[in-house]
Amino acid sequence: RYPKGHRLVSKKNTNFTILEAVCDHFKQSNEFFIQKAMGWALREYSKTNPIAVQNYVISTNLKPLSKKEALRIIENQKL
Repeated sequence: RYPKGHRLVSKKNTNFTILEAVCDHFKQSNEFFIQKAMGWALREYSKTNPIAVQNYVISTNLKPLSKKEALRIIENQKL
């Protein structure tokens, strides 16, 4: 079992270069769960570094579902 709060620590330790590489590899996938997972991973990282995620999403041709999920928190903060 993971210690309480382990997810909070992992966001800070995310290697964004690797996350970008994985997203780049799978960005054209038509698989729903891959698109959703990519967006979710980017959204979670946006809690730590929203500017990096926003810049990545803007400069990368992601599927709409991945883009929507990735920017969910960032867009809500702008309202």
